[in-house]
Amino acid sequence: MTDPPRRRDRAATHAALLEAAQRRFASEGYDAVSVRDVAADAGVDAALVFRYFGSKAGLFRAATSPLPAPADLADGSAEALPGRLLRAVVPDAGQPVGEEQLLALLRSSGHAEARAQLHRQMCDGYVAALAELAEEPGRDLRAELVGALLLGISLQRSVVGTPALAAASAAEIEPLFDAAVTALLGSTGHGKRADSPDSPENQGAGQ
Repeated sequence: MTDPPRRRDRAATHAALLEAAQRRFASEGYDAVSVRDVAADAGVDAALVFRYFGSKAGLFRAATSPLPAPADLADGSAEALPGRLLRAVVPDAGQPVGEEQLLALLRSSGHAEARAQLHRQMCDGYVAALAELAEEPGRDLRAELVGALLLGISLQRSVVGTPALAAASAAEIEPLFDAAVTALLGSTGHGKRADSPDSPENQGAGQ
């Protein structure tokens, strides 16, 4: 006689539903996914989706928020900035990133809530932090172009599947990405802002 299957605890069920939702939303988009689909993938009753998340919209918000972004985007060495950015969308071997969350938002862009969430997270996350590192003129535009480059890399690898980029590792992409980020943010954007107290210009002014 076999033992009955062990019941999942609340935390395990919650995590299983989030993982299943991320996969479903990333591959099909918000409108094509049902609560029953997600529950079946997680191996639980659909009623638990409503118990833990309140609604399909609540499940979507939980599965796609926050969009991963380097918490230390403006910290650390200037030389390491492109690598920190790149590894948010291109994982090292065995290193998980939030690619499914980004794809879920992009594939659901026909849904107003998904568009608003993607706009909010990109603008308040990546773009706001990058603007602090970019030089004038056109600081905001420079930052948004770097954000567009990151989104484009993720889309081309995961959705379009262009062969060279899809097969490339972060280490292979980084030298080219480094050059692009430096060109877009400007010479001071690759490190500290020109008006930073720690910038070479201001350090020299104080001597």
